[in-house]
Amino acid sequence: MPERRKPLRPARVVLHVFLIVCAVLWLIPLLWALYTSLRPYSETAAKGYVSLPSTLTLQNYFTAWNQGQMPRFFLNSLLIAVPAVVIVLLLASAAAFVLSRFSFTLNIGLLMFFTAANLLPQQVIITPLYRLFLNLGLYNTQFGIVLINVAFQLGFCVFVLSNFMRALPHELTEAALVDGASVWRQYTSVILPLTRPALAALATLEFAWIYNDFFWALVLLRDGSLMPVTTALNNLKGNFFTDNNLIAAGAILVALPTVLIYVLLQKHFVAGLTLGANK
Repeated sequence: MPERRKPLRPARVVLHVFLIVCAVLWLIPLLWALYTSLRPYSETAAKGYVSLPSTLTLQNYFTAWNQGQMPRFFLNSLLIAVPAVVIVLLLASAAAFVLSRFSFTLNIGLLMFFTAANLLPQQVIITPLYRLFLNLGLYNTQFGIVLINVAFQLGFCVFVLSNFMRALPHELTEAALVDGASVWRQYTSVILPLTRPALAALATLEFAWIYNDFFWALVLLRDGSLMPVTTALNNLKGNFFTDNNLIAAGAILVALPTVLIYVLLQKHFVAGLTLGANK
């Protein structure tokens, strides 16, 4: 006999309706930007943005790509985001391994320090950081932007990875120790492979956050040729006139890499969130 389905409770119906409404509200701005980017400005100027389209075209995307000099700025963003993500995950995984697998006097204190660092507003240290970068020769360099992003993202990644690693059975490292594995071998061959889902989830989040960051580039970069891709949108604005359709197309182009990263790492991202929640 087929299994009887449980009756749908009113509370579950309300929950599903609430989630659907939240999803629709979340997607409306993105869909509206996509719709606007496909319309020529002459049409929206004549009919208004809230109107049915007569023409849908990709011309705004070609114009934004060329006028905004997107290839150069995309490369700048990758030169900042990719090294920053790799460095922060390497340092955070190593620190989390020590904090979660070894007991020593400053263990809890260091973990609290990394956690508290997440609460520090970036704007608080603009002036001293600016002076420090000038003195160290890091001002107006992409390497300086990589370093500051690593510094501010390290605390969150250490906190997440240490909690994840702490839930792994200690028998794994004990067995490796009996077999003669060094601390480095335990980290690279035993613990690190098991944290792959968590690393993939963090890589997705960190790439999105660092890629979309414009604050540090605005403060610590002077040369426009070194700026990340978010500055390309400024190149699409005129002094006395702004084509919002063109801006929408540029914003969609800027957002595509983060969407691509999420699609490629979606399986690991969901697995990392699920494993972290279960543990």
